[in-house]
Amino acid sequence: MLLEICANSYQSSINASTAGAQRIELCSELAVGGITPSYGLLKKVMHDVKIPVQVLIRPRSGNFTYSDAEFNIMKANIILCKELGCSGIVSGVLHKDFTIDLERTQELVELAKPMSFTFHRAFDWTPNPTEAIVQLADLGVARVLTSGQAENAEKGIELLQTLQKIVPNRLIILPGGGINPENVQLFIDAGFQEIHSSATSFQQTINTPNISMNSEKFISDTHIPISNTEKIKQILARIHTKL
Repeated sequence: MLLEICANSYQSSINASTAGAQRIELCSELAVGGITPSYGLLKKVMHDVKIPVQVLIRPRSGNFTYSDAEFNIMKANIILCKELGCSGIVSGVLHKDFTIDLERTQELVELAKPMSFTFHRAFDWTPNPTEAIVQLADLGVARVLTSGQAENAEKGIELLQTLQKIVPNRLIILPGGGINPENVQLFIDAGFQEIHSSATSFQQTINTPNISMNSEKFISDTHIPISNTEKIKQILARIHTKL
């Protein structure tokens, strides 16, 4: 069984490689489900880590339905990953009704070649997973990262096994979400080829500051934080009246 580590930083990438993991999915900001890592992080990891690196292509947190500008950013990042020699891309696009945007996902799959393409956990929002898995196999997706549409992969293991039976030898079902040393045997016994885990632990690096830079109001699946044009104009108007 292959172990892919979801690495959210340079140190996580080094730890994954040192510990013997066979592959990394590199991203940033696990608290929001991951976004595309910076160019500097990606370049450093590609230079220093010798195991295959797959890169999350997700331009922002929130949903998986993107504007034309966001989609172009995703394509530019895929081209960059290809130039840096990454082994694969982890991405995907949904319609507003949570069905797979087959046209845009196909465009990303084709652009990513010869890198492999993993459809990420946006799959867990799809209303008909057994239909969606066949659609993704038809698009040439290499694997699908999923918790089995459950809070974690252990709770979703029945659907994970069902999906595995629907598309044998066409794509890899990559269970992910809450896999740890205590429950990994379930996935070994179920015969999965690969598993995905962040294997996260938390270590304190500084004393608690006077104010927090974290804000829960920015973390949402249904709302996207955006700088508001009218608010900007109002601030500028107030500034200008004081000049």
